[in-house]
Amino acid sequence: MRCDAGPRRGVGHLVRCLALAEEFLARGADVTVFGTVERLDWAVAELAARGIPLLPGPDSAAELVEAARRHHLDVLVLDSYELDPAGAGALRAAGVFTLAIIDGDSRGQVADLYLDQNFGAEQPSLGSGAELPAPGSGAELPAPGSGAELPGLGSGAELSGLGSRAGLPGRLLAGSGYALLRDTVISARPPVVPPATEVSRPRVLAFFGGTDAVGAAPVLTRVLVATGHPMDLTVIVGRPEIEAQVDDVAPGRGQIIRPVPPTTELPALITGADLVISAAGTSTWELCCLGAPSALVCVVDNQRESYTRVVRHGLAAGLGELSALTTAGVAGRAARATAARTLHGLLSSPQRRATLAARAWSTVDGQGRTRVVDAVLNATHPANA
Repeated sequence: MRCDAGPRRGVGHLVRCLALAEEFLARGADVTVFGTVERLDWAVAELAARGIPLLPGPDSAAELVEAARRHHLDVLVLDSYELDPAGAGALRAAGVFTLAIIDGDSRGQVADLYLDQNFGAEQPSLGSGAELPAPGSGAELPAPGSGAELPGLGSGAELSGLGSRAGLPGRLLAGSGYALLRDTVISARPPVVPPATEVSRPRVLAFFGGTDAVGAAPVLTRVLVATGHPMDLTVIVGRPEIEAQVDDVAPGRGQIIRPVPPTTELPALITGADLVISAAGTSTWELCCLGAPSALVCVVDNQRESYTRVVRHGLAAGLGELSALTTAGVAGRAARATAARTLHGLLSSPQRRATLAARAWSTVDGQGRTRVVDAVLNATHPANA
């Protein structure tokens, strides 16, 4: 698996690769992660605990092929916005089965298999993963708006226009049915939808990825305080400078703010919270699987489409975009006031929280990684499928 993580990159790519790695390991495969993990001792420890070697990441197409040959790889998973897009095609040409994990944009990668785990990705729109290069043919999938439907793998249909080596048609695994979740999340999934609970001081959890690369925690902590509602707020602070800013926020009456560092106990914190505030990234699917009533903020541009779909379908409440919440002047004050009203409504209404939890829980069943590995093994070892 080829991915990177760090204070500025975040850990989303590594976390979903780790989930996929756990499934491959359970099937008897040998797994290695190639990449850079900067200033994240807990993430390195997570790999070590599973016996997964972490080796320096090859970057260029030639380096990826050389690494694949040196380590006798059958499959290489690419999960990066920064790698040379030509790497996938070069690996395929070298006989290495390639899975590209994408978020809408394929970046021109020519892979054997594409995975877009975002909710609604099986219904492509402009700029989405619908525009996937066709391996070997140079053709593209039907363009958005052409009237051609692009079925998800769950329908059993093939994607027209995607050819591949060895006569295997290329496939797009699309939608939250393929969400990649770690063992700790799957094991914490409640057997039934969490019920509505009336509490005078809700337990609130706020976290924004493993590093909070964009500094969302202090902003949302201030918005939560502005609701004026009593709460017991736990904030995951990924970096010392974030912790210092959260410490500077003065709680209101009946409010407690408790900053804590990144922890492997996050699933337990999520299931123990009455409301969770998070970024609209890969953690969205963890929240859904765990049936957590959540409010999301869109912190980077490539989350916008998924954020809009999730909020529109009622899987989580929407707090808007971080850029709007940090804007100065009248516009910024209005955005923060709107977000505070949304949060106050959730804090004061157990029924609203329960409705979000039920929709989220029923959308992500925790079996996505099983489906992805099934697809890889079906393609690479069809005789044993």
